[in-house]
Amino acid sequence: MTDHLAYAICALNEIPSQRAQGFHLMIVAEDGSQRPWPIIVIRWGRQVFGYLNRCPHDGVNLDWERNQFLDQNGTRLMCGKHGALFELGTGNCVEGPCKGQSLTPVALAVLDNDICVTGVTLVEDGEAASGRADA
Repeated sequence: MTDHLAYAICALNEIPSQRAQGFHLMIVAEDGSQRPWPIIVIRWGRQVFGYLNRCPHDGVNLDWERNQFLDQNGTRLMCGKHGALFELGTGNCVEGPCKGQSLTPVALAVLDNDICVTGVTLVEDGEAASGRADA
């Protein structure tokens, strides 16, 4: 069971408030295989929201340029390919070709001022390459 595991991916202060950051992680699937797991982390004050970096419309990454996830107002996530807009706190698509669909949520927690992924098993450093999208 992975519910009790928490993997620190960065310090809370590494993502400025009202910004989003992409991470390229490796997840251990149920069959034991390792596969890429690109996620988006949005910070809003001390709140953090996480989603799989995949548009429900056609499976492309949301960022139109590296780590460019937010619309011009900085209030919604935006798919760079078709312009779909998603609510930050729910991942629900409110405009665009996938309206009514949602991003896949990623469970996050802030523990000791670190942003942590929970509820999954990640491949840890030394087992495979992982890290921030801007690395």
